[in-house]
Amino acid sequence: MIGSVMRDTDPSAVPGRTLIQASWAGTVVFAFTSTMSVVAESLRPIGVVTALVLFGAGCVAFLWAWMIGLERSRSEELAVTGIYFLAGSAPAAVRVSLLGSVLAQFAIAFAAASLRPFTSVAFGILVPMYGLGVAGLWGSRHGTYPPRRDPRSDQQRTKRP
Repeated sequence: MIGSVMRDTDPSAVPGRTLIQASWAGTVVFAFTSTMSVVAESLRPIGVVTALVLFGAGCVAFLWAWMIGLERSRSEELAVTGIYFLAGSAPAAVRVSLLGSVLAQFAIAFAAASLRPFTSVAFGILVPMYGLGVAGLWGSRHGTYPPRRDPRSDQQRTKRP
């Protein structure tokens, strides 16, 4: 995914390239530690710590994205779907890559948890918050949104004399 984003455009032209790479790096680390947690019971604490660190980082990223979005909303028309799901605010390649990372995290989490039900491997279910938070950071920092309209002008148009 990340390779296709970088191949389709000039790497220096992709805004927020570091965020895209960070999202996929977290996904790879999570896949590795989840696999190790499924294979060896003695390695499950590493999987739990990884899941909790990624979840915590995702919560911080999510709230940071929200704060940036609040600031930008003074002059632009932002939507939650545009910030976190990149709907209409990101190029297709960026949206596919970042949301692909979130989907991969969901798939890894559910696969690992279903292979070792009722164990600490289930902490992995929290990890997609990381991908969603990073996508939100991308959307709030680099997403494109229309300028904010003056609501008074909308009210004046709807009133009839």
